[in-house]
Amino acid sequence: MNGFVAGMITGIPPLCFALLGPLAPRLAGKRGPELVVVAAMAAVLLGITLRSVAPGTGFFLLCTALALAGIAVGNILMPVLVKRWFPEKVGIATGAYTTAVALGASGVAGIAVPVNQMLGGNWRVGLGFWGLLALVALVLWVVVYFGLKNQIGHHQQQAKTDTQAADLGPMSKNSTAWWVALFFGGQSAVAYIFMGWLPKIFIDFGASPAFAGSLLAILLGVGVPLSFVMPALAAKFANQAPLVIVNGVVGMIAIIGMLIAPLQYAVLWVVLLGICGSNFPLALTMIGLKARTAAGVSKLSTFGQSAGYLLAFPGPFLVGVLHEVTGSWTAPMLLIAGLIIFQTLVGVMAGLPRYIEDAQRQEIL
Repeated sequence: MNGFVAGMITGIPPLCFALLGPLAPRLAGKRGPELVVVAAMAAVLLGITLRSVAPGTGFFLLCTALALAGIAVGNILMPVLVKRWFPEKVGIATGAYTTAVALGASGVAGIAVPVNQMLGGNWRVGLGFWGLLALVALVLWVVVYFGLKNQIGHHQQQAKTDTQAADLGPMSKNSTAWWVALFFGGQSAVAYIFMGWLPKIFIDFGASPAFAGSLLAILLGVGVPLSFVMPALAAKFANQAPLVIVNGVVGMIAIIGMLIAPLQYAVLWVVLLGICGSNFPLALTMIGLKARTAAGVSKLSTFGQSAGYLLAFPGPFLVGVLHEVTGSWTAPMLLIAGLIIFQTLVGVMAGLPRYIEDAQRQEIL
């Protein structure tokens, strides 16, 4: 598989998230975000299960899109649910969610091969196995939904009142929303680049496939504790810019180190990249902190994540193209360095202590 194709495949998830995410607020406005998340988990389960028995490539891709649609809707609505149910504990609640995401990602990376071998090496059975996680999530959400149905109705009525009271205008004319979207896009681009290309980069630097795979597991593993710590820290400060700057500096050190001495201190560079990757939970926390109401968070989450993922989509593809054309990793690494600088600059602006409601229809400077 050449760099063009590999880069395009790596970029498919953020593209799907960008295109399918806007469905979330429309559905949630009619049925409530809690019920929509239940439906989203059902879509993930159905997509994963059917994908494992897909008779052809077309149906396989269709089932993959269904699962990604469920994930996209869930991604958009989680900050809304956090703001609705835990308005005074946005950091802790967001941290619990992002920690679960990080734990799932690192766990899958670490046990995917052993599980596949345990199941006889049949890729269809291996794919279907991960549907069990979606089933557990669906069952839990069903229990939550029916257990809190009366309170959900109250929150839904309050959300309608908030929506009618607040005329936020289009997020595309709100400067705060744009800074959040640009920050989300920058960090997403870097995250998907390394999730897709990190093992290949280190293999080309001279590492064994096994060691390169373990580095990816380390990268994802570092994100587990930071996914809880970073949102809690972010919520304690009115201005999140210092956290963005620290992550940016750490990320640049990792890139420079990988260019100068990639294998000698490979674990250190990957740990630093994992720290820089805590910009993901930081960006999600900002979405919950930069709006005063759940209605505002819904609009900001939809715009910020959809626009952000759309901006992130070309990242993995461009890395593949640059590597294919130049035959080395120098140019791709310089591109990644530029993305880290970009996300740091826009992240500083996104982290300033202000709300989208304070800049209604404000034009971008």
